[in-house]
Amino acid sequence: MLPEWPAGTVAVLSTAGPHAIPVSTATRAGDRAIHFALAHTRDSLARLREEPRCALTILAAGVAVTAYGVADVVDADDRVAYLRLDVDLVEDHDQPTFALDEGVRWHWTDERAEAGDAEVRAALQRL
Repeated sequence: MLPEWPAGTVAVLSTAGPHAIPVSTATRAGDRAIHFALAHTRDSLARLREEPRCALTILAAGVAVTAYGVADVVDADDRVAYLRLDVDLVEDHDQPTFALDEGVRWHWTDERAEAGDAEVRAALQRL
């Protein structure tokens, strides 16, 4: 079962290659599904279309998991593709010897990009 994590948490998407990129749009969509968005220009999107098996590592305060499964494009607009990761396995990396205090701290430096991100997050919530 997937844990909860804060909106905007930076996760790492790993696709065939191997190829890994940070994503900040990963949204829990139930116990076994995650929605996220990728720009049409991302190599990772092309890789997922060829080989949809992937892993998404989520690191936030109190959360250290990798979700393994198959990602498919479920919608798109002119800027991004909206994907659903159907999770087959959740690997919990929690250990009694450490605790994650927080995830990656980041912020937008461009108002248009921040507004676009808000639009993407709203669309992900509607999926």
